[in-house]
Parts: sequence; structure tokens; C-alpha cells
Amino acid sequence: MLLTTPQIAPIILLVISNIFMTMAWYGHLKFPAASMLTAIGISWAIAFVEYCFAVPANRIGHAVYSTAQLKTMQEIISLAVFVTFSVTVLGESISAKQLAGFGLLAAGAWFIFDGA
Repeated sequence: MLLTTPQIAPIILLVISNIFMTMAWYGHLKFPAASMLTAIGISWAIAFVEYCFAVPANRIGHAVYSTAQLKTMQEIISLAVFVTFSVTVLGESISAKQLAGFGLLAAGAWFIFDGA
């Protein structure tokens, strides 16, 4: 099946991984009344789940992608997940300048993958 190939599986796993990591890093901002210790503990537990997807993504992906390509994928996916989370969960707006900056970062990924 196409979704389980070494080319596609890492992308799917990194998307899932980044959803969990974004929740771990920024989800606690939705609960400012929670103690810092509670926020850290819950974030740490969520981050463990993130690692359960990130490690296989990188191990599977390394069969067909360089580590630089895998890291670039992770960063671009992370930005896409972050923007979505920031707008939908935290209710923040994204400015045109921020979108332009994210776009430039995504454009930079072209240099990592072009001719690789």
C-alpha cells in the first residue's frame, strides 16, 4: 500500500508526531490557571506519545531520505501544524508577515530536496 512506503510513511508519522508535539508545547496555554508543574507533567506525557511517532518516522524515512531532508520535512510540517493549531485552538490570528516568513522557510526546503 502506498501509505506504508518508506517515502510516504515518514510524512504521515511526522504529521501525527507534530500534532502531539504542538499540543505538548502550546496546549497548556489554553489553561493558564493550571500550575506550572501540572503543565510540565502533562506536556511531558504528551511529548512521550510524540516520540512514539517521530522515532519510527525517522528510522523508516532514513531508508530513502537523508537526515537533512527528514529534519526539513519535520520543520515544514511543524510550521503547518503550528499555524493550524494557533488559529483553531488558541484563537490567534496569523499576520501576512508571519505567513510570508513561513512561506520563505518552506521555499528554503526546495534547496534541501532539489537534486537530492
